Amino acid sequence: MHPDSRKSSEEGLLARSRSGAPLGARTAVYPGSFDPITKGHVEIIQRALRLFDRVIVAIGQHPTKKGYFPIEERQQLIDACIADYPRAESAFFKGLMVNFCLDVGARAIIRGLRPMGDFEPEYQMGLANRDIAPNIETVFLIPRPTQQFISSSLIREIAHHGGQFERYVPKPVAEAMRARLAAKR
Repeated sequence: MHPDSRKSSEEGLLARSRSGAPLGARTAVYPGSFDPITKGHVEIIQRALRLFDRVIVAIGQHPTKKGYFPIEERQQLIDACIADYPRAESAFFKGLMVNFCLDVGARAIIRGLRPMGDFEPEYQMGLANRDIAPNIETVFLIPRPTQQFISSSLIREIAHHGGQFERYVPKPVAEAMRARLAAKR
């Protein structure tokens, strides 16, 4: 093999996507509203990064619900919370999650499972996604017991009633929520 051809071949293997992940990387999408992102969400992202080369935190917006944080601010908060994980990135999506996965070349959809009734609807959604896009796997990750009861809606409710929500969210989220609460007063 000519030395120059080996060099170009190695450069091809080292090619990177815009996110810095190697081209052809095993990509997973972690979808949700993340309104706001919690410490439980961050734990799932960390664990997904052990399994995949690249994790896209995909922010969806419910078509009829107004979010606590505008979607752009949610993305800024997510980016601040995943800044230490260069193989994680955030993105918006509309429509079917499997279509977004196909667009970004994802091989898997990451879902966190909590014990409070998550399994049945997640199972149904996983089956539907598999029917629509058989090459995309759904991977369920179970958070630590201390994170299992936490949800974004619970955190919003605790904050609304003046409770101590800070221990459930990353620091950037706690700061943004305190600022939002102060502005409402």
